[in-house]
Amino acid sequence: MRSRLQMILLTSATLASGCTVGPDYHAPEVALPATFQQRPVAAPLADQALAGWWDRFHDPLLSRLVEQALAQNLDLVQADARITQARAGVTAANAALLPAGDLGGQAGRAYQSLETPLGRVLDSAPGYDRSGSSYEANLDASWELDVFGGLRRGREAALADYQATLAGARAVRLAVAAQTADLYVDIRGLQARLAIAHQQVDTQQGLLSMVRLLNGRDLATDRELRQAEGGLAEVQASIPGLEFSLERAMNALDIMLATPPGTWRTQLAGAASIPSGPRIETAGTPADLLRRRPDLIAAERRLAAANARIGAAMAEYYPRISLNALLGSATTMSSGNLFSHDANQALGALGVRWRLFDFGRIDAQIQAAKGQGAELLAAYRLAVLRATEDVEDALTGQLKREQQVTLLTAGEAALGQARQASALAYQKGVVPLVDVLQADERLLRTADARAQAQTAAALAAISTFKALGGGWQPASPAALSLR
Repeated sequence: MRSRLQMILLTSATLASGCTVGPDYHAPEVALPATFQQRPVAAPLADQALAGWWDRFHDPLLSRLVEQALAQNLDLVQADARITQARAGVTAANAALLPAGDLGGQAGRAYQSLETPLGRVLDSAPGYDRSGSSYEANLDASWELDVFGGLRRGREAALADYQATLAGARAVRLAVAAQTADLYVDIRGLQARLAIAHQQVDTQQGLLSMVRLLNGRDLATDRELRQAEGGLAEVQASIPGLEFSLERAMNALDIMLATPPGTWRTQLAGAASIPSGPRIETAGTPADLLRRRPDLIAAERRLAAANARIGAAMAEYYPRISLNALLGSATTMSSGNLFSHDANQALGALGVRWRLFDFGRIDAQIQAAKGQGAELLAAYRLAVLRATEDVEDALTGQLKREQQVTLLTAGEAALGQARQASALAYQKGVVPLVDVLQADERLLRTADARAQAQTAAALAAISTFKALGGGWQPASPAALSLR
């Protein structure tokens, strides 16, 4: 008996460790340039330098807002829930490779009618008792032997899906940090533009007061007075639009922090400068993006899952073999006899299921799986190209915006001096009022453009960190596996 059991277990293990059908996965190779075009690369940028990139803006409130968003943003809560679902899928795929057992029992009491044909026959037997009890307890076990690897391919697909979901959650984290920083920079930029507009309103009001004084002394014409009033109204008209944009940005930031609109209004109301983005001298190589950017990791893992599903579909060509066993006890006499020698029962079975006349449907499933794999391969290659494009655009944008800020700052200083000279010349009657109004208009336009350029430069720095995959730590391969 023991030798027969050992033979059965040995045969089962041999079958369970059989071949695995379908293509084995190999990560695709993507041809990438050695360096980015915008800046020469001396050495790869360390992951640690990218992990908390928001601190490199040296703005405590910005860092606080980003950390708060990463702690309670509802998009991240949803991403964590998706990780839990994907992890459950891996657990289920692992369980499918193991035996399953059920423990069941029942107890019943029956009272036989004597008015039925069966009852009349039984009643004619000497000593027949119309009432009876039955008791049964069984341990039922089944095990599908993964001879051709369909279940193992299913586990590979589930594990790759879990890894893709995990990387997707990291991509959401990166996006939440960047969007929070974007909104904060937008708010500071709009506040700066509003300050410039209010300052210009004060200047225009001072000019209007002077023109009214001169007009009362017949030293300025009514046309000049109306020009001064029109210039003031033009500047004042720009303020409501800026205030509306500021309200929207503040509300959007509150939603990013999972708080009702208006929660952070007081903390953001204080005057503060537009954050200056740090310069990134080295950005690593395009190949570094493949391990650093979570969206690329997710795309590659989805491709691996699709490849495993091809093998799972191909395994349907072959028979499925399963072992079934039952061990229990049953009696119809009394509970005292339930586990007696005579009440014991056992069953062992070897099952085979083969979709012999269903190959057309299996062919369709395999072709669908291959089509999905080809689609995801193209999507992965495109994602890699777009990632390098993001970095190139971000590096270029940051450099050009910084140049723009430098030029506009110098231009604003020059126009400020020109405006003062025009005002003095008008007071002396050397130049007409239109020259002062034009100087004010150019100064306001340049100052507003400088504030917008400073905002755009900070946003470009954020885009650079995001494009480089900053804001998370790449996990080790062991951390991505579930056993």
